[in-house]
Amino acid sequence: MTDGREFANRLRGGVYGLLVGDALGVPYEFHMKEDIPPVEQIEMVPPKGFTRAHWGTPAGTWSDDGAQALCLLDSLLRKGSFDLNDFSDRLLAWYEHGLWAVDSRVFDVGIQTSMALSMYKSGGSPEDCGNVRPDGKGNGALMRVLPLALWHRGTDAELAADAHRQCLITHGNITNQVCCALYCLIARELLNGSSFGYSLDSAVPKLRSIYDGNEPYTEEFLFVLRPDEPDIWVGRGSGYVVDSLRSAVMIMKTAASYEEAVKQAIALGDDTDTTACITGGLAGIKFGFDCIPERWLKALRDRDKAEEQVSRLVKHRQE
Repeated sequence: MTDGREFANRLRGGVYGLLVGDALGVPYEFHMKEDIPPVEQIEMVPPKGFTRAHWGTPAGTWSDDGAQALCLLDSLLRKGSFDLNDFSDRLLAWYEHGLWAVDSRVFDVGIQTSMALSMYKSGGSPEDCGNVRPDGKGNGALMRVLPLALWHRGTDAELAADAHRQCLITHGNITNQVCCALYCLIARELLNGSSFGYSLDSAVPKLRSIYDGNEPYTEEFLFVLRPDEPDIWVGRGSGYVVDSLRSAVMIMKTAASYEEAVKQAIALGDDTDTTACITGGLAGIKFGFDCIPERWLKALRDRDKAEEQVSRLVKHRQE
């Protein structure tokens, strides 16, 4: 275990790591890998001549990824446990009124998320809304789940169960649930100060044990994620949840710094903001808040809003 200061540094790094990664990736979204600038030129403001996505969105703005993650963290801190109804209400407040969005402006909302929250507004059960498209396997639940691992004090099995449940409101497919559970167990081990390799190697058997006797989850884990297969951790930066997780793991296995990790995520092209958000959260824990470039932290808009949440999280874990 790490000491109190270092533990707080990792907590802060996790939240800011995902927010900065998200914001950094926003202008590069939807571009092919071949069209992304060289890694040394990837910054909050893209190089001159690059056709940025979301034109008119100021540099340093986190997207739906960061806003939904803050909705989850806010719900956890206020309720003291994972409450699916409360979390669903906050996601709807984000979708309709910009809760936890920069400038209260909502943009880049996924089709499945939009359909699910519309169903919820119309009276749908939060347990069912995420199956509005039963085969939906986008990364919309994975991108926001990290605060759960940072906040949680329960057992690994309890953390995995909550990781499953937070998916249900928008992305209920079992593939999404399993990816979120593994990601949370990796993050928890990183938070304890372990290396990334150890965190991954520890999380896989833990989740296998948790799923023992639960055939649907075991089959999904072993035959869709295939974590025991040699060289399986290779990703392309797409919006498919399994590929998103593999992309983050691929990068984290070799990254030597937070900056290197998120730039590599963006260099994959395609779903750049979410890949950098998912990767950046893990990198922020591993390398700590102090290792996130100050120029990016200064550029992060509504940082005071995020700081309110981060301070509450650190206090919660220190109590």
